[in-house]
Order: sequence, then C-alpha cells, then structure tokens
Amino acid sequence: MPYKNVPVLITGGLGFIGSNLAIRLVEAGARVAIADPQIAGCGANLHNIAPVAGRIQLIPTDIGDADQFASTIREAKIIFNLAGEISHIHSMEFPERDLLINTVAQLRFLQACARYNPGVRIVYAGTRQVYGKPDYLPMDERHPVRPIDFNGVHKYAANMYHAMLSRSGHIDAIVLRLTNVYGPRMSLAIPCQGFLSTFLRLVLTGKGLQVFGDGKQLRDPVFVDDAVEAFLLAGTAPSPSERTINVGGPEALPLRQIAELCAKHGGDLPVAFRPFPDDRAVIDIGSYSTDSSLFETTFGWKPGVRFEDGLLSTLAWYRAELHHYLDPANPQPFCSLPEHQGVQHRLMYAAV
Repeated sequence: MPYKNVPVLITGGLGFIGSNLAIRLVEAGARVAIADPQIAGCGANLHNIAPVAGRIQLIPTDIGDADQFASTIREAKIIFNLAGEISHIHSMEFPERDLLINTVAQLRFLQACARYNPGVRIVYAGTRQVYGKPDYLPMDERHPVRPIDFNGVHKYAANMYHAMLSRSGHIDAIVLRLTNVYGPRMSLAIPCQGFLSTFLRLVLTGKGLQVFGDGKQLRDPVFVDDAVEAFLLAGTAPSPSERTINVGGPEALPLRQIAELCAKHGGDLPVAFRPFPDDRAVIDIGSYSTDSSLFETTFGWKPGVRFEDGLLSTLAWYRAELHHYLDPANPQPFCSLPEHQGVQHRLMYAAV
C-alpha cells in the first residue's frame, strides 16, 4: 500500500473505524494527523489509538472550525473523513444536533479543504441508511434514495456536498456507503449505536440477547479490517467515474442467525424475540444486503472476513480490553446527551 511518508488527515480518528484506519496507516509508514474533539455520545476513545499514540498528531478541534488547523489540511495528500454521528435514534431525538454534526460542520470543513488544498482526495464514510427501505436486494447504487430518519437525510446531504464539490473540481472525493461495520474498538457504553454494539455489550457482560421482530431481517455486516482496506484503496486509486460506491459484507445473514452466533460464542446465552418498540419500528428498514460489485470492479476489492470469524476475533479482543470500553461496576450503556445539545448553536462534530 503506497502510504509510506504520505501525510494524511483523519477526521473522527478517535472513533471506531477511524482509529482502526489510523493504526493501519501508521503501520504503513504514513504521517497521520487526527482531528477529533471527542464530542460526548459519539464514540471517541483515546485508548483506541493506544498502540500508535506517540506517532500521531492529535488535533482536538471540530471540523466545522477547520480554519484552526488549516496548515494540516494544506499539507495532507489524502483526507479520510469519518467525522459524524451514527445514531439513528439520537438523530430523531436531537435532530438539530445531528444537523450541526453531520451537515453544517461537513459543509464548512469541505469548503476549508477546497480553500486550503484544492483537488485533495477525500474519502468520506457514508452510510447505506440513506437508501431507506429496499425496493430490491442486494441493493446497488441505482436504488432510490429515501432516508427514513434525520441521520439518513443529513448524511445524504453531506454525500452530495462531496459529490458536487468534486464535479466542480474543488476536491476529489469518493463516498463509501457502508453497511453495518463491526470489530475491535466499537463503542459499547453508548446506547443507540446499532444492534451489533448492543449484541456485543450483552454477550461480553453475560446477558441474553433480544431481537426486535421475527429475526428474519437480513444484514450483511462487514468486519472493520475489510472496511479499512476499502478506505485505503479508495485513498490512492485514480479518480473513478462513479464517486459514490457501496461497501458491504461477504454474506447476508438473518438477524436471528447473527444473534444466535453471538449468543453461542458468548457462552450459550439465551436469545429472545420481542415486538419492535414504536420508536424503533418507524425507522426500521426491514432486510438489507449490499451489492458491492461496483467497488470490486473499480478497486479490485471484496470483503474477505465471514461474520463468525470476525465475531470470534472481536470477542477475543474485547475480553482483553473490555475495561477500556465498559465500567465493570456499571456495564449498562449511558446516554451523555443533555437535552439542550439538540438546539445549541456551537458547531460540533463527532467520531465514527
């Protein structure tokens, strides 16, 4: 991978995917800077970069205030943009907060990139959530965009900012629409971060699992190492004709099977099924699986880690590191989002 001595900037680099990417880049010899102000409730964790902490420049600044680190933007050859809130539930509870983090801050950051480093390659962490409920599966990039929550709307707006500024030549962006990513360094102590973090937290604390619905809904989780490989390839590849590209996992599994595998490897824990709560039912998309063929033909990549193998690796990692992600005395998730955060006017961003 051609990253030796290459200056790169990772926004949201203290979060889950961003920190795994940062570690890989440092190991590849890149000169890595991270911009991450550790916004409450979004998953940033300094321990995530512990293996390479002394070899990373950490900038504790919002991307919406990018003028404060203009020199880093100007120097970067590649920018990996993983800043953002991922919680769909939080977006419905605090829509203005999600707007500031996922849209307004992104717009200001991209304008700064275009001003200080015209034409810079940016790889943005988008989401399959923008598609909404599928008309067909597996879902390709031609599927209509119909977000069903504020997070999807705001992430789609940021997707379009990247695409528009690339068409005009101000930046050179690629947007990866990611399916559910899992693996080491996921946040476990924050609620509403997705079903996989919930399953992992329950398994690691010896609790049984609950599945909403009948468990027949399909998902195609992608292991974080595979996702990082996709970012690395997109970072250095020639500019593609299609700039928004799906990234999915190697297999589509029913939630029932995912839960049963988690329960099995957690010590034969029970799995229960219950109706969707009203607040979850309105933003549930049903089944989803990704058509990643465009990424494969464009970059020569396909995911290689099957879910059960990735799950075993993830559980083994957390069993050695769990005290950095959960309080043993109080392993229940907590939400640190005061109600006023939904309407504050300070620009914020968060780690993914």
